[in-house]
Amino acid sequence: MPSKSAAAIERARSEGRPALICYLPAGYPDVQTTIDAAVAMAENGADIIEVGIPYSDPVMDGSVIQAATVQALADGFRVSQVFDVVRGITDRCDAAVMVMTYWNPVLRMGVDEFGRRLADAGGAGLITPDLIPDEAAEWFEVSDRYGLDRVFLVAPSSTPERMKATVEASRGFVYCVSIMGVTGARTSVANTAEAVVAAAHAAGAERACVGLGVSAAEHVAEIGAYADGVIVGTALVAALRDGGVEAVGRLAAELSGTKDGGA
Repeated sequence: MPSKSAAAIERARSEGRPALICYLPAGYPDVQTTIDAAVAMAENGADIIEVGIPYSDPVMDGSVIQAATVQALADGFRVSQVFDVVRGITDRCDAAVMVMTYWNPVLRMGVDEFGRRLADAGGAGLITPDLIPDEAAEWFEVSDRYGLDRVFLVAPSSTPERMKATVEASRGFVYCVSIMGVTGARTSVANTAEAVVAAAHAAGAERACVGLGVSAAEHVAEIGAYADGVIVGTALVAALRDGGVEAVGRLAAELSGTKDGGA
């Protein structure tokens, strides 16, 4: 079945560049601003928009994203509002929209209901950092039912067996964690990133994308030499916090190399 995120990455590949995947937490600083900022990213070169569901125990998130999600939750964000965010973005741009979520909110809503509502909103699929393929039988069934991508994570610690199983279970792309630890902008890219991507490709991944620690255009260029896509989060959240939607558009333009930065 067609994969929206795969199509977005392949379009970028046909243009001789890595796909740019841009993350924002839903509901920060409010639902409408999340939508506006995501559209600004798409208009300035983002191929895939990654919308995070704020979660009370975000084990992978660094301080910038944690602060944003804490604020969204304190302001009353509800999981069901993520579908409003997704629809608001897909109504206004052509970027593929993935939802990144820990698995508990999906279970609490019901996997089938969550999948159905995500598909109805025009979403491409889910990135699930704490779900492993061994425990994803229901998600396999639901994602097939609604034509949704399922993106699992691999890391420097992944064994060859785990890498192969994760690649085979994923649809759209494989999310390669470049470092062990939490998210956060860094001044240089971990040298483990290239090895993780190489292992994913060797295990059969057609599209391997790198996240954690990417904050500047030179990182995108460096990673793009060997990865199929580059995932940026913390730097964009900080831009939204400090400069609003226009700052997010400018940063996306810098990261993508389009440079115009109109929001």
